[in-house]
Amino acid sequence: MCGSNNQKTAEAAGQPHRPPLVALQEASKKFGALTAVAGASFHVEAGTITGLVGSDGAGKTTLLRMIATMAPPTAGRILVDGHDVVAGKAKVKQIIGYMPQRFGLYPDLTVSENFDFFMDIYGIRGEERRRRGDHYLGFSNLLPFRDRKAGDLSGGMKQKLGLACVLVHQPDLLILDEPTNGVDPVSRQEFWDILVEMKQDGMTVFIATAYLDEGEKCDRLVLMHNAHILSVATPRQIQAAFPDLETAMIDRIQAMDAATTKDGFEA
Repeated sequence: MCGSNNQKTAEAAGQPHRPPLVALQEASKKFGALTAVAGASFHVEAGTITGLVGSDGAGKTTLLRMIATMAPPTAGRILVDGHDVVAGKAKVKQIIGYMPQRFGLYPDLTVSENFDFFMDIYGIRGEERRRRGDHYLGFSNLLPFRDRKAGDLSGGMKQKLGLACVLVHQPDLLILDEPTNGVDPVSRQEFWDILVEMKQDGMTVFIATAYLDEGEKCDRLVLMHNAHILSVATPRQIQAAFPDLETAMIDRIQAMDAATTKDGFEA
C-alpha cells in the first residue's frame, strides 16, 4: 500500500517514520437497522491531505463524525494519535478541529466577535489572543473585514471564517465536511491554497469533497459507496487506466452495485 511505500522512502532517507495520525480498525456505525459505515479500515498519514469522496448517502459525514468523536462507532475502533475516540475522547478533542457542513457562525456578530467567541471557548487570553487573531484572520484574508457581520459575508468568506475559528486552538488534525460546497471557483481555490499551506506547516487534513478537481489535489483518496470503503490510494492510482478520476470512480461504484445485485443482498 501507499503508506508502506512512504515509510520505506522515509527510512531510506534517514527520516524517522511517523505513525498514522488516524487509524480505523473495522469501524462500523449503525442507526437501528441502517448501516451507515460498514467495517471501515484505513489510516491517515500525518502531515498529508486525505480526501473522502463518493456517492451521496455513502456515509461520508457519519465517518467524519466518528473520527471527530461526535458519533461513537457501533463496532470496531478508531484511534487518533494513538487515542481511542471513545475511551480517550477528551484527548482527541484537543487534537482535532472539526468543521461540519453547516458551521455554527453567528450571523449577527462581526468577524472579530465570532473569532473572539471561539477563543473564549478555548480560554485563549492576553498577547496570545491578539497574535492568533492577527495570524488566522490574516491567513484567511479576513483582516479587512473584521467589523463586518458574518451574515453579510459571501459564501466563500463565511467558509474561510469558519476555518479560522476551527484553527484557533491550533489542532494537529483538521476534519472538514465538504467545506466548499456552493462556493464560487475563485473562493474554492483560495480555500485550497490555505489548506496546502497548512499542510506545508505540518497539519494533517482529512476532507470530504464533492469536487473531483479538489480530490486530485489530495495526497490520498478514500472512495466510499453504500457505507463501504471501496479504495484507499493516491488519485493517480485510483484513476489508473481510466481517462480521468471521475470515470474511474464511476466504474468502481457501478462494479460494486452490480456485484450487490448479483449476490442478492444490500450493502
